[in-house]
Amino acid sequence: MALDDRDIILASTLLANGQLRLELSVPGIHCGGCIQQIESELAEISNIASARVNLSTRRLTVCFWDKGKPPEISATLAKLGFDAHLSNPTEVRKDTSLKSLLKALAVAAFAAMNIMMLSVAVWAGADPETRQMFHFVSAMIALPALIYSGRVFYLSAWEVLRYGRTNMDVPISVGLFITYAMSLYDTLTNGEHAYFDAATTLLFFLLIGRTLDHMMRERAHSAIDGLQKLMPMGVDLIEEDDTITHLPTDQIKQGMLLQLAVGDHVPVDGIVKEGQSEIDLSLVSGESEPVAVQKNSSLVSGALNLSGPLVLCASATASGSYLANMIRLMEHAEQSRNQFTRLADRVASLYAPFVHLTALIAFAFWFIIDGNAHHALTIAVSVLIITCPCALALAVPMVQVTALRKLFDAGILIKDGSALERLNEVNSIIFDKTGTLTNGEPALLNSDRIKPEFIQVAASLAIRSRHPYAKSIVALWQKHSAKFLEVDDVAEITGSGIEGIIDRNTYRLGRIDWAVKNTTREQVEQTKGPVLAKNGQVIIEFEFEDILRPESQYLIQKLQRTNKHVSILSGDTKEKVAQIADELDLKNYHWAMTPDQKLEAIKLASSNNEKPLMIGDGIN
Repeated sequence: MALDDRDIILASTLLANGQLRLELSVPGIHCGGCIQQIESELAEISNIASARVNLSTRRLTVCFWDKGKPPEISATLAKLGFDAHLSNPTEVRKDTSLKSLLKALAVAAFAAMNIMMLSVAVWAGADPETRQMFHFVSAMIALPALIYSGRVFYLSAWEVLRYGRTNMDVPISVGLFITYAMSLYDTLTNGEHAYFDAATTLLFFLLIGRTLDHMMRERAHSAIDGLQKLMPMGVDLIEEDDTITHLPTDQIKQGMLLQLAVGDHVPVDGIVKEGQSEIDLSLVSGESEPVAVQKNSSLVSGALNLSGPLVLCASATASGSYLANMIRLMEHAEQSRNQFTRLADRVASLYAPFVHLTALIAFAFWFIIDGNAHHALTIAVSVLIITCPCALALAVPMVQVTALRKLFDAGILIKDGSALERLNEVNSIIFDKTGTLTNGEPALLNSDRIKPEFIQVAASLAIRSRHPYAKSIVALWQKHSAKFLEVDDVAEITGSGIEGIIDRNTYRLGRIDWAVKNTTREQVEQTKGPVLAKNGQVIIEFEFEDILRPESQYLIQKLQRTNKHVSILSGDTKEKVAQIADELDLKNYHWAMTPDQKLEAIKLASSNNEKPLMIGDGIN
């Protein structure tokens, strides 16, 4: 179904350079040949600046110039045999093809193993009658396997042939079909050789490659899926008459008032209109310490509301929110191509026609030489089978995707796949702080100096809170005991702490200027963490610190010995970043930086003839 021009314009995002970016879902994309044909055809349209396909997500991103009418994207895709629809960048994909691939693989494996056992008997010197019987049995086993398991390739080949194109599944399908047909003919005519074992074994190994490629791409995309799951499916909308209705997230418009409960993720960027709370902004800054927000505070999508209900005025739609932009950034990293991947794409575009032509030439040559059509056809099929694993088109992208996924698992985000080639040129290393150079979680430094009974009181209060400091205190007490005290009249005060009554005494766990009345400014500045107060008197101060990883100092020293320029870009406060930089003897560090600012700093370093490598935890 063709896309309406008005829908295309509405679904497009305006970029800083004046171009419009459109994201389409194209489910029919499945190989390098599809990618090459779509991108090359769209590149021929005059007002299209770029067209990039992501094989993992089956998404097409088109950037075009607004000349009054959008380019003929939908019609071009339809001409190539691909259906397309508007894509929601925050939509969580459902992987439905892996199960089908595994079933096809199992059937092919069963057939290949059983036919191979029959073939061993034939190779061992069975008499002609026994040989023919085994060939017939092999034919009966191979036929359903080739039909069921081979449909993965047949359907793909038929789709492209219908539109006068070809891809790498065409020679696979032709080779399997002719191999079975020739083997069946030889069986019926009591021929000496049949190749049912070769056909089913080939199909089995091809399906192994196709399944592994699919699994690797799905694993590589799991980081993006994790971001997408932060976007709630629906939100509570406050109507003009103050009634609450549930609205799908993708229908949020600017200016709508949304109600956020404790524990909700912020669905879109917005401004707090009512309420106060603490927000986990680790998605934005990488820092685990909550940030207090109140009326007129700005929030970004993906942040977690920790301690109080809020009313949020939406300032962006779901597709234009911070979280959607982060998803696009991750997808850009996944679909970026290095020079070897681009070479594989070019070779893949010539692959199928070249293989078919070579097989045809081989058939003609041997038919002219000896006039034996059967022998010539056997050689032609051998050419198709030998060349059909398509290693170049599958192996190179799979290696890149697998490498990116391994780096994601190790805590390293590479912005562009070509960076893998340029690691040897790196002369500037830029580190994130929290979770990279440090452990990323608040560590209680003075636990050995706190009496167990005080820890028990604090933990009995803290277990009611979602604050990271509270979780750390609870975890500490659970190492000692699982017993908590009974607390009455528990109340958590947003941005201050939590209080309750234990044995008729009022305890407060939180900021000193809230837990204790009449505190001086000097006392507040000297207190580094929350305090536990009993009836307005401080019992103990909890000293928290995000401590340096044991291996960080060794790594920095090793990098400096190799003449690498090392710096820190962090979203944390100046004091905390300066403390870590001093421990590591680093002079170049920056604080309170968002991911966008970090990206700009990397671009600036690149423009100064540096070859920077950014190392950070999580999405940032």
